[in-house]
Amino acid sequence: MVSRAVTQLYDDVLRPSGLRVTQFSILATIARMDAANLRQLEDTLAIDQTTLTRSVNLLERDGMTERVPHPDGRIKAMRLTSRGRRALEVARPLWAQAQGKVLRELGRKAWADAQRRLAHLLYVVVKNRGPGRRRRRVQPSRAPGRRSRVVG
Repeated sequence: MVSRAVTQLYDDVLRPSGLRVTQFSILATIARMDAANLRQLEDTLAIDQTTLTRSVNLLERDGMTERVPHPDGRIKAMRLTSRGRRALEVARPLWAQAQGKVLRELGRKAWADAQRRLAHLLYVVVKNRGPGRRRRRVQPSRAPGRRSRVVG
């Protein structure tokens, strides 16, 4: 509930930029890295691959990012276009405005404590996920009325 409410706050404030907070985070991360691939973005932003791929495809469709060559042709690398840099320039002060609102309401000490606790929670979740984690999928049963089984 809290995550959705905070996302909505940032999305509302960012609306004049045409970006949602997830898109803003992706653009800001690519800008900071100069160029990035999906794995780097997944790891840095802790976004699942499906959500990230969908967001990156929309940013590319809207001319905010473009693919760049990578030594390993299987890797999808991208960088910001001039349009993406402009969108980020418009969005940064809006994001700062939303961040300021959160800091004023919560207080800097409580914000720092929340960040520390959430960073620890993220560490625990990512650590327990482990490397090479496979998604579990549900296979339909063959006979009607039988339960589906989960396979790893």
